[in-house]
Amino acid sequence: MPKPLHLRLPATSANLGPGFDALGLSMALYLDIEATEAPADTITATGRNPELTADAQRSLIFTTYRDVLAQQGIAAPKLHLNLHNEIPLGMGCGSSAAALLAGVHLANHFGNLNWTPHQVMTDACLREGHPDNVAACALGGMTASTQQGTEILTATLGLDLPWKLLLALPSASLATEKARALLPDTYSRADAVANIQRSSLLVAAFAFNRPELLRTAMQDRIHQPYRSDACPLLPRLLPLAEHPGVYGVALSGAGPSVLLIVDHLSPLESIKSVICEAAGDPSMELLTTTIAGPVEVTV
Repeated sequence: MPKPLHLRLPATSANLGPGFDALGLSMALYLDIEATEAPADTITATGRNPELTADAQRSLIFTTYRDVLAQQGIAAPKLHLNLHNEIPLGMGCGSSAAALLAGVHLANHFGNLNWTPHQVMTDACLREGHPDNVAACALGGMTASTQQGTEILTATLGLDLPWKLLLALPSASLATEKARALLPDTYSRADAVANIQRSSLLVAAFAFNRPELLRTAMQDRIHQPYRSDACPLLPRLLPLAEHPGVYGVALSGAGPSVLLIVDHLSPLESIKSVICEAAGDPSMELLTTTIAGPVEVTV
């Protein structure tokens, strides 16, 4: 019988403004899973949204786990998952990417697949359909990624940056499918060039600890303008990129939450007060976190 497996998977914020489907940032909000073989598939859940994460029949983790092993012709051993979740669901914080990566790791371990970490990440990326969130969850830091056929190519940077991250969460969630449906099929050359320029600058900002570049580097013309109506916090908080101590502001993934990168030496409570006033939403939740490392896999 395989030994229990412990997984610690970070939340992620994709796009960071202009890096649409290409850039992702890991955040120190975690999905922790302790998995053991059991008579039936069951979940004990604590943390955020336990009523959803405890449903073994609808769990993306279990669905992925079973599907990976079925494709390998292996009967999936029954598991009990002791799960603690800190990742907001349906908020553009990479909850599905963490669940997919967890499912593939469980299949690799309990199915004795002997896949490398890169193979595990690749399988999860292909299931997600775009690698930005999964790659950042697997590798940590700010990860740039692309898909070439069935191969996933990545580069990770910014793991040691001290910047603070603030996540502004509205009360209502937004499905990724709905957020993608808001986007146009074509873009002007000017918009494409603007995003290429800013994405390049954004990578440089993380690579060389140049936070002063983020105000411009996190501007976007590909997806944020089209999602503003469905993500009302975005137009209210984007102007705060000009506020002292705030480096940059962007929609987190497909939204509706908003990511603000701030100076770790600035008075955080003062910045939070400004954010709450600008949001004008008493139901908004504001989380404070930092850049996280890669997924932790412990036997």
